[in-house]
Amino acid sequence: MESGEAEVMLRGWFSGRLPEGWFQEAPEITLDREEIAVVGVIRPPALGEDVTETERAAALEGAVQRFREETRERRIEIAREAEHRFRRKVSWGVRVDGLRVMFTTLSVPVMTRLRQPERRVLDTLVAAGVARSRSDALAWCVRLVGRNTDSWLAELREALQQVDRVRAAGPDVAP
Repeated sequence: MESGEAEVMLRGWFSGRLPEGWFQEAPEITLDREEIAVVGVIRPPALGEDVTETERAAALEGAVQRFREETRERRIEIAREAEHRFRRKVSWGVRVDGLRVMFTTLSVPVMTRLRQPERRVLDTLVAAGVARSRSDALAWCVRLVGRNTDSWLAELREALQQVDRVRAAGPDVAP
């Protein structure tokens, strides 16, 4: 199954499987080789107009925690079904009033070979206290690149989906 087709199937499956009322809109479903991330928008708590920013932040945190606790058993059940069906782990998260919180996520080891100049970059980040280890420094670099190149990465992902569609329309190739 190609990645674009897999995401459509996942969105459809989760749309049919998730209980009504959990989220205010269709959840964001993100897929990679190891993980399916499901992030839904929940209703913000009702607050008065004279609420301080600290109180607002605490109320949002409370709403997230309430949702997490109230849905825990069903989320586990749905995740097990999806993990069996799609052969990937499921991570859950919510968005509420500009806040995004992930409850569970995978941390997957990635092997790489770096030459001395690249290792020195990581070691500088560690020495400066930006990261605790080379692994954390590399993750920091990946997040920084991702944040600064979102539109380019989105365009690249679209191009890859087009490649998947063209391959699927071509003749079958024997393995």
